This record gives sequence, C-alpha cells and structure tokens, in this order.
Amino acid sequence: MVRKAELARDRYYKMAKERGYRARSAYKLKDMESRFRLIKPGDTVIDLGAAPGGWTQVAKELAGDRGMVISVDLQRISGIEGVIAIESDITDHEATINAISSVLTHAADVVLSDAAPKLSGNRAYDHYRSFVLSNSALHIAKAFLKPGGNFVAKIFQSEYYNAFYNAVKAIFHDTRAYTPESSRKRSAEVFVIGRGFKSQNNKPLKDVKV
Repeated sequence: MVRKAELARDRYYKMAKERGYRARSAYKLKDMESRFRLIKPGDTVIDLGAAPGGWTQVAKELAGDRGMVISVDLQRISGIEGVIAIESDITDHEATINAISSVLTHAADVVLSDAAPKLSGNRAYDHYRSFVLSNSALHIAKAFLKPGGNFVAKIFQSEYYNAFYNAVKAIFHDTRAYTPESSRKRSAEVFVIGRGFKSQNNKPLKDVKV
C-alpha cells in the first residue's frame, strides 16, 4: 500500500494526474517505448491486465486512429475512446482467447501485460502469482501475435524469473529485461521484453516448468 504522503512526493503520480493518465504506470510504458520502439501508428495492441487503463491510454496514443487497442481485465475498465474493453480473467487462457477472438479477426502487432497480483503479504505466494500472470500473458500472446510482433510482461524478480525469461527468449528474436526509471525503488518488478515473434513457433505453448 502506498501512503498518501508518498504519492504527494511522487513526480510520476503528479505528472499522471496533471496529464490525464489513469495511473503513474503510464510512464513505465512510455519509458520502454522510447528505448525499444514497441508500438507503431496503425498497430493492433492487446493490453492484458489493463485496469485502470494507464497503459491502454498510452497504447492508443501510439497506435493512433488507424490502430486498434483491446484492453482486457477482470475489472471493468471505464470507457477510453476508440478502445475495445473486455472483462476476462487472463489466467483462464481459453476463455480470454475466445473473448478476444470475438472482436479481433487478424493478428496483433503487440501484446502488453502490466498485470500484478493483489499483494497478500506472503512473499513466496505473491511471487508465484506474478509468475502465473506473466505466463498467462505469454500464452495469450502466442495465440495472437503476428510474425515479428512484440511482447512486454511484468514479473516479480524471484525464483520463477529465469524460467519465464527463457520461455520468452525461446520464441522471440530479441529478449531484454528492463526496469523503468518510474518503477518504485523497493519494487521487485522487472519487465521482460520480447521483440520479433518467431513465426515458426506455431504450436501451442506448453506450461513453463519451474
């Protein structure tokens, strides 16, 4: 839980408020975009675990009017102009893939996930849940990404990290780990970025072994 006094000193929180972003996390995606050029005008982007919509807002700005952005979350996301919102649990891969397929008839250029578990206070359990969410995002990305497409997912640094990183590395031409400047210093989060989805990997993605 972030204290109100801490938020008052947080420049990314203040910038998000001033500029109409729904979450300070918008600046994490902006940072990664400036370094890795993930989203182009006209792209189709799927944002998983999207609530409250900060990343969705940035994705829509980058994809522009010619692009398509689909946001997916268990929570209802209030309307963002030009964005298709889907309520679905991304850990239910089949249901989420079916829900996205009902509105998307072509391959996606980018799949994003800033999904994180609600912290329980049990470090081991929270790390495992982060891995489950990240692995779910990878399953869904595999179902929709076009050859050459890009992927970003958050995972907590833990004993599960290497298994997830290697799973991403196996199906993308270029894989990086990155922590944006706007990530809080005490946070265990890291973003795994895959660029250049390998078209030959067209078989269902198996569960990552840990």
